Amino acid sequence: MAIFGRSALLLALLAAAVAVWLAVGAHRTRRRSWQAAAERAVYACSAFATIAIGTLWAALVTDQFRLRNVADYSNRELPTRFKFSALWGSQAGSLLLWCWLLTMFAALAVWLNRRRNRELMPIVVAVLMAVAIFFTGVLSFVTSPFETLASTPLDGTGLNPLLQNPYMVIHPPLLYLGYVGLSVPFAFAMAALVTRRVDTQWIVAVRRWTILSWMFLGSGILLGSRWAYEELGWGGYWAWDPVENAALMPWLVATAFLHSVMVQERRGMLKVWNMSLVTLTFSLSLFGTFLTRSGLLSSIHAFGESTLGPYFLGLIIVVAGGAICLIASRLSDLRSEHGLESFVSREGIFLFNNLLLVGLAAIVFFQTMYPVLTEAVTGRRITVGPGTYEWSAVPIGVALLILTGVGPLVAWRKASLAQLRRRFVAPLAVAIAGALLLLLTPAWDHWVAGLIFTAGIFVAACVTGEFIRGTQTRHRLGGVSWPGAAIQLVARNRRRYGGYIVHLGVVLIFVALAGSKSFAKEADLALLPGQSAQAIGYTFVNECLPSGTKPAAGQADPCPRISNANERSVVLRLGVFKDGKRVTILLPGRRIYVVSQQPSTEVGIDSTLSRDYYAVLNQMRPGEPALLSVFINPLVMWLWMSGLLIVFGGLVAAWPTRRAARAEPVADRSGTQVA
Repeated sequence: MAIFGRSALLLALLAAAVAVWLAVGAHRTRRRSWQAAAERAVYACSAFATIAIGTLWAALVTDQFRLRNVADYSNRELPTRFKFSALWGSQAGSLLLWCWLLTMFAALAVWLNRRRNRELMPIVVAVLMAVAIFFTGVLSFVTSPFETLASTPLDGTGLNPLLQNPYMVIHPPLLYLGYVGLSVPFAFAMAALVTRRVDTQWIVAVRRWTILSWMFLGSGILLGSRWAYEELGWGGYWAWDPVENAALMPWLVATAFLHSVMVQERRGMLKVWNMSLVTLTFSLSLFGTFLTRSGLLSSIHAFGESTLGPYFLGLIIVVAGGAICLIASRLSDLRSEHGLESFVSREGIFLFNNLLLVGLAAIVFFQTMYPVLTEAVTGRRITVGPGTYEWSAVPIGVALLILTGVGPLVAWRKASLAQLRRRFVAPLAVAIAGALLLLLTPAWDHWVAGLIFTAGIFVAACVTGEFIRGTQTRHRLGGVSWPGAAIQLVARNRRRYGGYIVHLGVVLIFVALAGSKSFAKEADLALLPGQSAQAIGYTFVNECLPSGTKPAAGQADPCPRISNANERSVVLRLGVFKDGKRVTILLPGRRIYVVSQQPSTEVGIDSTLSRDYYAVLNQMRPGEPALLSVFINPLVMWLWMSGLLIVFGGLVAAWPTRRAARAEPVADRSGTQVA
C-alpha cells in the first residue's frame, strides 16, 4: 500500500507539471490540441490523487499499522466512521484531502467549461495545477502520508478522543471544501488579468463557485462551533482561537467579494477592488492552512509537530505577490466604467459593507498575530483575550447587521428622499414597536443585546417587506395564488431572494450571539448522590445511587459505569427543577480511552428554542461529592438554525435557472465565443 500510494502521488505530481507546461504553451501558441492535452492531464492528476487518498482510506479501515499514519491515528477498536475521519486527523492526511479536493475541483472546472470561457481556461488550468504541484510535491518529498515504520505494531495509538465526535466526521471536510473551492475564483481572476478579459465574463464563471465555497466554509465554521460546544465542555462555542479566526477571515472577505461583484456587474465599478478581494480571499485560505502547520501560534486545532510553516509561507508570498504584480500591470484595463454618484445608493451601501467586512478581517488578523508581533518587538508574547476581540467586533458587527437590511431597499446610482421614506417607514415602525415590546423583557438589561435585537427586527422587517412586495406584484400580474406567487418570485429571482434568505440567517446568528453572550448563567456544584443545590434560578439534584447501593429489581442503574475494550466511562444523572417541577434530566459523563489513556468530557445538553441546559462532570469518585459545572445558555439553538437557513439560501442563490443556462456563451469550433 505504501508503494502504491507513493507512486500515485508521484504520478499526480507529474500530471500536474505536464498540465502546467501544456496549458502555458496553449495560451502562447493558441493551439487547441495543446489545450485539450492540458485538460486531459488535469483529469489524470485528479485520478491519481483519488487513487492516493483511496489507498490511505483503505489502509485505515483495514488496520495497516505498518503505515505511520495508521499506527498513530487509529487502532483496532476504533469505530469505522472514525477510521474514515482519522485521515484528516493527521497532518499528512489532511494535506492529502486538500490536494485531492483541489484536483477534483480543477477537473470539475475543466469539465463545466469545456465549451465556454475557452480563452480563460489555459491560465485557469495553469494556476490550479501549479498549486497542485505544491501540494503533491510536499506530500511526495516532505511529509508523506505513506511513511512506514521499521516494524509493524500489534495495534495503533488511536484517534485523539476530542476527534471521536460525529461533527469531526463532517466539519473538516466542509472547511476544506470552502478553502479549496476558493482557489477556482482566484484562478479565473488571474486568467482574466493575463488575457486582459477583465469584463464580467470571469465573474459570471465563478459566481456559483464562490457562493458554494462561501456556504461550505460558513457551514464548516458553524459545525466546528457545535463540536466545541459539545466536546470541549466549557459552555461556549467560540473562543477566538487562532485557527477559528483563520477560518473566519476568508469567510468575511469572501462575503465582501460576493457583494462587490454585483456592483461590477451592474455598474462596471470596483474592478481593482474585486481582483484584490479574490486574491486576499484565497491568500487567507492558504494562511489558515499555514497557521495549523507552522507552530507559530498555540491552538487546540493545530498540528503541534508540524514543520511545514516555511513551505506554506513561501506559497502565500508567491500567490499574493504574483497576483499583486499582475493587478498592478493591468491597472489601465481595470478602470471603472462609472463613478460613484452618491453614497446614498446601493453601490454606496455595498462599498460601506465591503469596508466594514475587510476592516473586521484586518482587525481579527492583527489581534490573532499580536502575540507573534509583541514577541518579535519586546521578547514577550502577549495574548489577546476574547474580550478584546468582542470589544472591537461588536460595533462593526452591529453596523454590518443594519446594512444587511438597508442595502436591498436603496436604489442603484442615487436614492431620492421620497424613495427612502417610502421604503423605510414600515421597517422602522416595526423596529420601534419591537424595541418597545423588548422593554417588557430583560433584553435591555444589557443594552448591547437590546440594540442587536432591535437591529435584527429592523433587518427582518426589511427583508420580509421585500418578499411581500414581490409576492404582491407577482400575484397581481400572474393571476396565481399567493403561495404560487411566492414560489414563482423566488424561482425567477433566485440569486436575489436566495441572498435575502441568507440575510435572515445572519439575523438569527446575531440574535443568538447576543442572547447567549449577554444572558448566559453558570455555576459550579459539588453534590453527593441524592443531594441537591440551588443555583442560577434552578434546583439541581444528583440522582445517582449512594456508593454500595444497588438499584431495585427491574430498574437500571441511573449512573452506570461502562468498561469495555475501547473505553471506561461514568455517567451522572442530574435532575433540573424549577419551582418544584422537573424541567429536564442531564447526563454529563467522563470517558477514558483504554489504548491512549486519554480522558474525554461528555457534556449533558438539553436544547430548547429559548435556552440550553448544559452540564459538565468535572470529577466523580466513589464516596466523594461529584464536581459539576452547570450553564443556562439562552438562544443557542437559533445559532444552529441559522446554519440551515444560510445553507438553504445559498443553494437557492446558486441554483441555475434554465434561462441562465440558455444565455451562457458557448464556443464554436474555432474557439470563438458565440451567444
